[in-house]
Amino acid sequence: MQVSRRGWLKNAGVACFGAASGGLATSLCTATTTSGMEPTPLPWPYVQLDPEAVAATAYEMHFKAGCCYAVSASIIGELKKKVGAPYTIWPTELMTYGGAGVAGIGTLCGGLNAAAMVTFLVTGSADKTKNGKASEITRDIFNWYAETSLPTYCPPQPKFETVKVVCRSNLCHVSVSKWCKASKCKISSKEREERCACLSGSVAKYTVELLNAQLAGEFKTTHKIPAEAQKCRDCHDKGSAREDARVQMDCGVCHFTKTPHPKL
Repeated sequence: MQVSRRGWLKNAGVACFGAASGGLATSLCTATTTSGMEPTPLPWPYVQLDPEAVAATAYEMHFKAGCCYAVSASIIGELKKKVGAPYTIWPTELMTYGGAGVAGIGTLCGGLNAAAMVTFLVTGSADKTKNGKASEITRDIFNWYAETSLPTYCPPQPKFETVKVVCRSNLCHVSVSKWCKASKCKISSKEREERCACLSGSVAKYTVELLNAQLAGEFKTTHKIPAEAQKCRDCHDKGSAREDARVQMDCGVCHFTKTPHPKL
């Protein structure tokens, strides 16, 4: 049976309209569909990875699309090779949203953003009461980042010698600004880009080290809430007298840097 060009276009239009009105995520016009696919419940399978190899990949990927993409894609890319599905359907390009503190806004470091996502992906649950271990690992990564002289990863042939700093914060703005002051380099410099690429490698490596330890049943929290933050929590966190703040990083980085704390 032969179908005229006009008839074919008519049928294609009906198919496209049907796909759109039916709410399909992918148009039938593209000859693809996600019909029948169900999301894989958490946690996704995890296998031991090589921290050094992941770090090297994250370093290189950083120059393509930034820190959040680099950390997530380096880890998930290895899991895609070793595990296969469901990682084969993960849209790694999605994580570009977190670059430079989410769309360049300078909030949470994109590397930490990605580390938390991967951690919950492989150790988390849709039931928040079962997310204790995922939260423990994530807090350790965040506290490590704030109190460690970073970056800890350096490629075999770095483009520039990178100055290390302890940023005392999880924020991109604080981390980068402290580094710029210490290195005397501008935020737009190639030296700063190199530093953040090394930082992506550092975060990816440490995340894999903790996930490997968790897989082996050997994970123990080694980086706890800073003492200064705990002092603030005693008055401000849940269950305290004031109960008006939620914090786990050093408050003094931003609060009362020029004026003393009000008398209690």
